[in-house]
Amino acid sequence: MKTEKISISGNMLTYDHRESSGPAIVFIHGITTYRFIWRKIIPLIPEEFNVLGPDLLGCGDSDKPLDVSYSIKAHAQRLEEFVDQLGIKVFHLVGHDVGGGVAQIFAVNNPSRLKSLTLLNSVAYDFWPVQPIIAMRTPIVRQLAMATLDLGMLKVIVNRGLHNGDNLTDELMDLFWYPMKTALGRKAFLHFARCLDNQNLLDIETDLRGLQVPTAIIRGHSDPYLSEKIAFRLNEGIPGSTLHILEGGSHFIQEDIPHEVAQIIKESFLKP
Repeated sequence: MKTEKISISGNMLTYDHRESSGPAIVFIHGITTYRFIWRKIIPLIPEEFNVLGPDLLGCGDSDKPLDVSYSIKAHAQRLEEFVDQLGIKVFHLVGHDVGGGVAQIFAVNNPSRLKSLTLLNSVAYDFWPVQPIIAMRTPIVRQLAMATLDLGMLKVIVNRGLHNGDNLTDELMDLFWYPMKTALGRKAFLHFARCLDNQNLLDIETDLRGLQVPTAIIRGHSDPYLSEKIAFRLNEGIPGSTLHILEGGSHFIQEDIPHEVAQIIKESFLKP
């Protein structure tokens, strides 16, 4: 796995790349995470696949401009430029959390480019943003968060999103905390939260009903952050989609039960 950089609309995106001549699969993370969240999934993807995991703008090791939109619609536009620059014509797309919203917008705008779509604990429709993200839109709360956001607070958020508390290791917390170590990283996180607008996904509800991309919807049963209504409504709204409710998973399902998640993703490779 190589870590590489690419310029997208004048800003540098960092991405992990396990290069192969086979079909491509692109993994899109959500808010509070970056490309590390796929660390237990990617090794389970067959070696013949060309695997890419970018850090969205404002996240991980990508640039963090504060005068550029981090809306999911804007991220979807940058994803299109990302795959275009790398010459990836058709690929499998996997999105988690807000990354699932990015994936939905990309899918309805570019259905012929996707072999499959997999949505993990995804945002959708108008069931989000959720607390504590929505509070970040209030200036006084943003200022308070900048002053108090620390490892202890983040640890509570991460622990709540794991099904098994034993998975909350020092290594995992180091990975979550990494972008938050700097003032710019924290400002970028708050800017991301402020830019979120569920209207971006309400606008594509009709388009989702006409989507003809093989789609798998995965939900960790104990996810406290996103309602189960989202998964059921996506399943009803996307023709032919499959719904997988996994008992051993919470919001950060990639950490909880990576083998089960990877198996569902791999099943999508067999679909026409």
